[in-house]
Amino acid sequence: MNTIDSKDISEMEKSYRTNLINSLNGYKSLHLLGTVNEFGITNLCIVSSVFHMGSNPPLFGMIIRPEREHNDTLKNIKSSSQYTLNNVLPEWYKSAHQTSASYPAGESEFKACGFVESYAEGFKAPFVSVSTVKFGLELRQVVPMDINGTTLVIGEVLHIEAGQGLINPDGFLDHHLAGTLTSTGLDSYYQTKPLGRLSYAKPGIEPKEL
Repeated sequence: MNTIDSKDISEMEKSYRTNLINSLNGYKSLHLLGTVNEFGITNLCIVSSVFHMGSNPPLFGMIIRPEREHNDTLKNIKSSSQYTLNNVLPEWYKSAHQTSASYPAGESEFKACGFVESYAEGFKAPFVSVSTVKFGLELRQVVPMDINGTTLVIGEVLHIEAGQGLINPDGFLDHHLAGTLTSTGLDSYYQTKPLGRLSYAKPGIEPKEL
């Protein structure tokens, strides 16, 4: 087994270190993040830093990279207070990956990368029309992370859209059936294979297959 210490990490070539650390924690959730500015120009970017924070209220956190002059995502979220998260499917994952390119501020990645916006009544931010699972959030808190210049964005789910038959009677949303992809690192995409669902864990009781 390879053993790497902090000195080794600090002396790594930059791109090697970036690839290693970004893939270290394994498979991550994958979404297209949709926003819009005050002039109605939409923005779309791929993100893999979304995490569940609680179900009542329904909150999700997301880490946004340090702000740059041409980075419209955080500016749009702050100005409109709404944004969407949309799953990525195998048929168009290359187009989703392309949204990570540094397009000039004010140029919509929806148009540049071949996606079509869809909208929910009363919700400002655009959804990705071809996604099978999508949800809209309203900004609840922005937390600057002084340690590395990133920003923690916390939003509350206000709107959910899921394809027919994807939500089980017990509320479980089947992302395998939805075709949702996952990722590791910055550029590697994977399809899922379910092993099973297990009953609620209790001490001394073997969990049962659901």
